[in-house]
Amino acid sequence: MASLAVRCKKSDNCIWKSRLSLGTKLKLYNISILPIMLHGSECWALSKADARKIDALDQWCLRRILDIRWYHCVSNHEVRRMTEQPPLTAIIHKRRLMLFGHLARMDETADTRRILTGVHQSDWSRPVGRPYTSWMATLKSDLSLHNLTFEDAIELALDKSLWRLLVAIGATH
Repeated sequence: MASLAVRCKKSDNCIWKSRLSLGTKLKLYNISILPIMLHGSECWALSKADARKIDALDQWCLRRILDIRWYHCVSNHEVRRMTEQPPLTAIIHKRRLMLFGHLARMDETADTRRILTGVHQSDWSRPVGRPYTSWMATLKSDLSLHNLTFEDAIELALDKSLWRLLVAIGATH
């Protein structure tokens, strides 16, 4: 196990501290690390604390790529400007909205569409305590950033090109 850690450390130094150009390092980051970090992220129900941790990890990785230490006093905004990388939470937000559009365009008899638009039974009661953050609650907060209600979003998502435009513009701003 220790030899694996040593090998990972050596490969880490070989890539991120090498003479490779910034563009090449960012391509390696986008191709080999981000897919692992974001696997299945469209289904995550993130709390604010989770979102902060994810963005902090991303920021740490970008600082390693740029070889910026804490004593260099470089702001996070400046790191984002130098790398032109969006925050991971923005990517997750975009993926979640893309999945929602896909589900909203499904046939109304499909199970996933029925679950998405289904109404909860009135006699159901939740357990005592604070409820967990659900995917639907996270989705509704994402939609509120675009000033959309759930019902309006379903209607908009039926037009695939319009929905993709909305998701692309919303993820960049």
